[in-house]
Amino acid sequence: MQNSYAEELDQCRQALIEEQNHSLASTAQWSHVDKRQAHADWDALYQRLAQLVDRSPAQADEVQALMAQHYAIASRFFRPSKLAYIGMALFYAENTEMRNFHNSYHPNMVRFLREAMAAHAHQML
Repeated sequence: MQNSYAEELDQCRQALIEEQNHSLASTAQWSHVDKRQAHADWDALYQRLAQLVDRSPAQADEVQALMAQHYAIASRFFRPSKLAYIGMALFYAENTEMRNFHNSYHPNMVRFLREAMAAHAHQML
């Protein structure tokens, strides 16, 4: 059982890499995206999410509505599959810079995002 779970997580990581690389190559490094606006929108979203980390479960309707916004912002770059979206949550946790960035909003933001993104992926994608 443990090995199959690890394999599933590896599939998510690989899906993220493949989908991002394909998108980067086919869009001239995401030249179509207003990156400044996307990052401003993520900042506003993370500020709202930070208020919910300690008081709402990641599966709560309010959190999941915000995760739909998170997915929409990510989709400006490329539309992640279910596996790639979970891979993105893993990337947030496993990449030091991403972990530090997200946890700057709340010390448990990455853990919360991992749960909320997985719930969103399983429910909506």
